[in-house]
Amino acid sequence: MIDVDDIGRDVLTQDNVRDAVVAEFGDGVLDDDGHVDRGTLATLVFGDRAPGGKSRLSDLEAISHPAINKELARRLDALTGEIRTGQNPRQATDKHHLVVLDMAVLVESDLGRLPDGRGYTEVVVVEAGRETRLERLVGRGMTVGDARARMASQVGDAERRAVADHVVVNDGDEAHLADEVDRLFDQLTTGPVTNEERPAPGRCTPDG
Repeated sequence: MIDVDDIGRDVLTQDNVRDAVVAEFGDGVLDDDGHVDRGTLATLVFGDRAPGGKSRLSDLEAISHPAINKELARRLDALTGEIRTGQNPRQATDKHHLVVLDMAVLVESDLGRLPDGRGYTEVVVVEAGRETRLERLVGRGMTVGDARARMASQVGDAERRAVADHVVVNDGDEAHLADEVDRLFDQLTTGPVTNEERPAPGRCTPDG
């Protein structure tokens, strides 16, 4: 599995990305050590709008998403090399190879759709009710206001389902979720993970 959100955090430490973020959002996004303060940046991105009503989120995405996709391509190349050379014995003997791209904003962005045409071939949407999502975000340390602003920047359930090949409902306990994931994993690894009948989903953006 490749955690695309984790890559997003990592690219903010790259000099060129950090410098571009500072040029766009100002020196105030840096902490005392000169690193991007993600909390401060998130407040600006999800709380402010540029002149004309444009979301600041799109400003950040224009900087970070190309860097994220570049690193994603590098990691996919590394995994492909391991399989071809047999460095990963389990992957080398499996009939079908599955790489999971874990990302929060697949529908809203071009993340995971690489310029060379590679990227995800099937979409798994994991969903839960709005109040459940809000409770979980607050449980991770967000304020209610910040959590609602983050959720408001994302597309709705209907848009996500429209591009989904598989939907996993995550409104129960961890044991139930684990059972659902195991079932889906078995399904995905017993046949080619491609969907020839449906093209890659188009980009969806929230209103406003």
